[in-house]
Amino acid sequence: MKVTKAQRLFFIDAMRAWAILMMLQGHFIDGLLDPAFRDTSNSGYNIWLYFRGITAPVFFTMSGFIFTYLLIRVPTKGWANPRIKKGIRRGLQLVFIGYLLRLNLFGLFKGEIYDSFFLVDVLHCIGISILTIIALYLLTNKAKAWLFPAALMTVTIVLFTFEPVYKEFTYPFLPDALANYFSKVNGSVFTIIPWVGYTAFGGFLSFFFFRYLSFKNLYRISIPVAAIAGLTLIFLSSPLFALLYEMTGFETFNGVANNNYLYIRLGDVLVVFAIFMIFRAFLTHRTIIAIGQNTLSIYVIHFIILYGSFTGLGLYYFFHHTVSPTIVIPAAILFMAVCSYAALKYDAKQFLLKEWLGKIGDLIWEALSSGYELISRLIKIGYRFLQRPKVRN
Repeated sequence: MKVTKAQRLFFIDAMRAWAILMMLQGHFIDGLLDPAFRDTSNSGYNIWLYFRGITAPVFFTMSGFIFTYLLIRVPTKGWANPRIKKGIRRGLQLVFIGYLLRLNLFGLFKGEIYDSFFLVDVLHCIGISILTIIALYLLTNKAKAWLFPAALMTVTIVLFTFEPVYKEFTYPFLPDALANYFSKVNGSVFTIIPWVGYTAFGGFLSFFFFRYLSFKNLYRISIPVAAIAGLTLIFLSSPLFALLYEMTGFETFNGVANNNYLYIRLGDVLVVFAIFMIFRAFLTHRTIIAIGQNTLSIYVIHFIILYGSFTGLGLYYFFHHTVSPTIVIPAAILFMAVCSYAALKYDAKQFLLKEWLGKIGDLIWEALSSGYELISRLIKIGYRFLQRPKVRN
């Protein structure tokens, strides 16, 4: 099924653009702001802190939405769907890039791989999330159409509801490299549980948008539904779990009620979703869409500049927790602009860059091949020389 330009969900790209820019400024300010100015009694700081907490849930949800939307719009089912192989490559690529960004060349030259290399971050989790969505799609593709979105929603509910249970696990029976995918005890920033839950929910949303894309009242219905559902999760989900605990005595419900950040953040995502749908007609500027479509490049560039991937010599190394608000706020805006500009320039030139890198690769291969042939000839000559019969006097 071909989606026309009029049917394209530009506001989804706009949401991803907003989320990646929020992530950039959040990482920048959190990494560089002097602790003396982290005053939770300051309303401005608290507002920034709250919105920073929305960023990752929105980003994960939209990543799941976009991937699943592209997956299910292809009429071919099962392994024959070309999006399956593309998705597997993409998922593995994200995991690989996630590790690559944490690689320290100085340590590698010394024959060491630092423990931070094995920590799990955003890209690892999104990569695994994509592979999870693919697995659920393949397991349910021969069943009723409703089973796939039901499976996605079930993943979200299970991961969010049982978070008080599994967050206590440290997985001592697993190597740290694997345990880091499930536990933050070693320093992982994100873990696949519960964060796969947000991408699964994004996939759940995409199913209904795809199914009712041509419905003329799509936005008239979806906007209030998303807003009401979001506000309900924000303000009523904790009392609901407290009530369930009183009715059942199930301790897990009490754990959710006392630390209900997952469902509340999911409510935030739905409210943001509703707001972007309201203003969807104004969110079609090509720069906004381009930023939303190049979030991976922006993320990689920001990681290198801020955290110093490969060398450890980033802004974080030189200015960690030393900058005042009067400097860090305008610097964060500049940081967002630089990362976005560099990513968009890379996007415009990536075909030339790939061609240039390809030519360099060909030259290196030719040089290695020539060297191999030369060494082979020398070895053969030496071998023949050694095999020559000795001349006796």
